[in-house]
Amino acid sequence: MIALVYFSPQIPGNTGSAIRLAAATGAHLHLVEPLGFDMSEAKLRRAGLDYHDLAHVTVHPTFDAALEALPDSRVFAFTTSASVAYTDVEYADDDALLFGPEPDGLPAEVLAHPRITSELRIPMLAGRRSLNLTNAASIAVYEAWRQLGFPAGV
Repeated sequence: MIALVYFSPQIPGNTGSAIRLAAATGAHLHLVEPLGFDMSEAKLRRAGLDYHDLAHVTVHPTFDAALEALPDSRVFAFTTSASVAYTDVEYADDDALLFGPEPDGLPAEVLAHPRITSELRIPMLAGRRSLNLTNAASIAVYEAWRQLGFPAGV
């Protein structure tokens, strides 16, 4: 299934919601340090409800370490500055969907990394900065999962 990568997430509630997303879809959630919270933080646990044991979550010390865990994956970086829509991609089972922290998104050095396959955007009305991190990730994960035929989904 798709890999969901959060680069340096800062808001525990968003990461807790991503844990629920991973549990609901089978996506593997990769968190890249530094994290803006402790993994035992109450807000993270509360947002993830009882899904923590149902989700596959890995914490990596660096972005390169996360990429080493995804050696054959195409890496799609989601950013509001991209011109390619997330729906214009044909997703594969081992793709990685990369999201940056709120409120700034992915830093330039990550977007310039040679492993980045493409930068993608989720269309919005003009004058809006961005969606909530896990709302955006949910849109992307479900589109990829839909294209793959919702394997194991009921």
